Amino acid sequence: MAIEIERKFLLANDHWRPLVSKSINYRQGYLNSDEHSSVRIRVSDDTAKINIKSATIGAQRHEYEYDIPAQDAHELLDSLCHKPLVEKTRHLVVIKQHTWEIDEFAAENQGLIVAEIELSAADEQFEKPDWVGQEVTEDIRYYNNQLAQKPFKTW
Repeated sequence: MAIEIERKFLLANDHWRPLVSKSINYRQGYLNSDEHSSVRIRVSDDTAKINIKSATIGAQRHEYEYDIPAQDAHELLDSLCHKPLVEKTRHLVVIKQHTWEIDEFAAENQGLIVAEIELSAADEQFEKPDWVGQEVTEDIRYYNNQLAQKPFKTW
């Protein structure tokens, strides 16, 4: 069984920007999102994936992800996914053995920036850079499937 262990944080400042090693644009939407799970379609600059994730709140969740044809993904996003879609640029910042994923949202979620770190264990220790602010792992509003239902602009 695939388990994702991830913690989410708001940003305290922009000191992370010069450290970005790569940026990827994402367009994603949800076919389903309820109290049990979410089914997401995501297209990036060079990949298309379907993702199934448990709706568990917190750092640890079940997650399954598979490649799909890009044309199918675009058709699903345009015709079957709930609107609005979630659009964002993911910036990658490597700090020691961890890669921070900093999502800078656009469109309906413009103005929101969230940093995520994936861990190998729920109690794994990691360096928290000075640009990492308040933890929001337990706050459902910051989950992408929730941002598709209640965009940041409406808060």
